[in-house]
Order: sequence, then C-alpha cells, then structure tokens
Amino acid sequence: GDIRTSAWLILAAMVFDFFDGFSARLIGAWSEIGKELDSLADLVSFGVAPAVLIHLLMKQQTDAASAVHYSGLAKMFFVYIPVIMPLCAGLRLAKFNVDTSQATSFRGLPTPANAIAVISLVIVSLLPGSPAIKAITSSAPALALITVALSVLMVTRIPLLSLKTKSLKFRGNEGRYLLVVLVLIAFLIL
Repeated sequence: GDIRTSAWLILAAMVFDFFDGFSARLIGAWSEIGKELDSLADLVSFGVAPAVLIHLLMKQQTDAASAVHYSGLAKMFFVYIPVIMPLCAGLRLAKFNVDTSQATSFRGLPTPANAIAVISLVIVSLLPGSPAIKAITSSAPALALITVALSVLMVTRIPLLSLKTKSLKFRGNEGRYLLVVLVLIAFLIL
C-alpha cells in the first residue's frame, strides 16, 4: 500500500533490467531461457506492478467518493480496469520475443516505458506544487483512460524509437541522441 516506495522500487527494477541486458550483451551471455526469464521479470516489474499502483490510486478515489459519485458497478469498473495492463504487457512481451524486426526499434510501447509513464505520474503527484498531475491521479476516469491508452499502446504495431544501439557513433543514432537531449532538457525544466 506504500505507493511512493513502490514507484521507486519499480524504477530500481528498471535500472537493474537495463544493466542486466547491457552486461549480457557486453559479455555475450545470451540464452533462450534467459530471454524468457527476462520477459517474465519484465511482466511482473513493468506490467503487474504499475497496474497495482493504478489499482491502489483508483481504489483510494472510489472509496473516498463512493457515497457521492460511484455506484457499485462503476466502482468495480474503475477498481478492476487496471487488470488489462498486465494482460497487454504479457501479450506485448510474447510478441517481442518472437518478432525479429524489433532488434533496433520497437513496435508498440515497450513495457518499461509503460512503467515509466505510471511511476512518473505517481512520483510527480506526491511532490508539492503539482496540481495538474494531482488532478489526474485523483480522478478515477482519468486513471482509467491512461490505463487503457497505455495498455493499447503496448499491443499496437506503431513503430517507436529504441535506445538499443550497436555503436555510440552519432551517425545513424541521431534520433536516439536527440531523444536523450530532449529528455534531459525536459527533466531540468520540469
């Protein structure tokens, strides 16, 4: 039930997932079972855990306002809509494991990006001076819309940029470097 700590632990899982993959590629330690176990860990860390955070936020909102706004059926809808997130994450990871075209780019939203979206909302909403984000995280319909949007994005075939690269040279990686610079600038400003 500790939403703040949970969000930070999901971020820690993301860091460990990055270094796990990076070190495996660096030393050439790759196996089919390792690929499947990595996807299973990704499902739990970046599909189930963010869905539980959204579930807890929605439960807080529907419990606080249940007598006024939400009937029994509406309350059930909002509290259990996050179930679609791990389902879509599992489908996305299964497709990723058999799709060889995603070596340097992604089709659909990667599960770690899904987790980043969720934990960013949670962490920023806990900071002082973030009324716009607090308005989103205190609205069950807004959280339901975000949950559905992120879930659908994970299973779409929309091509997205990946930070995976074969070399650190600028040529051929212009989009990746631009993305990193824009993220750093946004982080500093926001």
